[in-house]
Amino acid sequence: MSGVIKVLQLQARYNVNASDLAEQVIQGLPAERYEVVTGFLRGRPEAGEPESRAARSVYFGFSQSSLKGLRLRALWRLYRFCRAERFDVVIAHRFKPMNMLMILNLLLKIPACIGVQHGIGDFDRRYRCREARTLLRPNWRVVGVSRAVRDYLLGCGAGFTPGNTLQINNAIDIVRAESLQHAPQQARQALGLAPEAFVFGTIGRLVPVKGHIQLVEAFAMLAGEFPQAQVAIIGEGRSRAELEAAIARHGLQGRVHLLGEKADALQYVRGFDAFVMPSLSEGLPLALLEGMSGHLPVLGSDIDSLRSILEDCGGRIFTSGRPAELAVRLREILALTPQARAEEGARAYEYLCRAHAVEDFRRYYRELIEQMLEVGGE
Repeated sequence: MSGVIKVLQLQARYNVNASDLAEQVIQGLPAERYEVVTGFLRGRPEAGEPESRAARSVYFGFSQSSLKGLRLRALWRLYRFCRAERFDVVIAHRFKPMNMLMILNLLLKIPACIGVQHGIGDFDRRYRCREARTLLRPNWRVVGVSRAVRDYLLGCGAGFTPGNTLQINNAIDIVRAESLQHAPQQARQALGLAPEAFVFGTIGRLVPVKGHIQLVEAFAMLAGEFPQAQVAIIGEGRSRAELEAAIARHGLQGRVHLLGEKADALQYVRGFDAFVMPSLSEGLPLALLEGMSGHLPVLGSDIDSLRSILEDCGGRIFTSGRPAELAVRLREILALTPQARAEEGARAYEYLCRAHAVEDFRRYYRELIEQMLEVGGE
């Protein structure tokens, strides 16, 4: 295909940050070859918040209610916009943008359409599967952001097959991550953690689905045996009061640290000795990848989105929601020699570089677009 390729990247809501993978797709599309427009169905940046790297951003400003049910007004507005712009490629992230473009492209005939699914469960409803089977056309490809997501898509009965569904792993900018990270003792000093402690660390919002209460309960089972062990949780949210109550109930003040929200929290990961992800549900486990970038042993729950990564990187796995089983895994980490811990962290880091490097991520999307346009132009 000659000339500049016009790409629409459509997202459900505004959420632009340093680790935003939609922004990484843009960086993989050279500006001299691609003109990228980022569209957000809901939300827009507040003053001082980052904007997309795209050549242009469009904030549709739809209300939540206007995107439910038949969504006729929203569909009509989006249709008129796409018809006027004459895009060559559309990349729709998550279920709602993908579903809306599948409907509209029956008329728009955009040559190359890519739906990116970031989690598991969007096609659990039978009517969604029936609709997808009806709307899916040969010019669509569906991307699962991990092995678990791709396997889910292939098995959900929505018409996704090995021929139209592929896996492009979530990724992080490893070079950037390592350049931000403080040395271990510097990170501990910044976080107020004792230099001699053994620290199990995690990063995530303080909300029930992240499973932090499971980590506190598990730690309480072994804290008396390992007086040097501590837990550090970076994040903020509505579960703080519940976590503070559990810490007090178990007498873990000074042992479990709720450190609040930190900008670019990955800069502190080398202040941890091991990275724990006790989530009950997770779509994009980027925090786990950030833990690997610190050359740390990693352990996490057996939910689908984590289990496949932990299996592939040699991490440790426990049954979600079972603090006693998590306590066993914490003991295993504590029993390792410093050399064995370093080797386990090195294996996780090697896997990260092999499977989740952002350079590969950008290239895979570029190659997918080019392949689809070549096939469509034959």
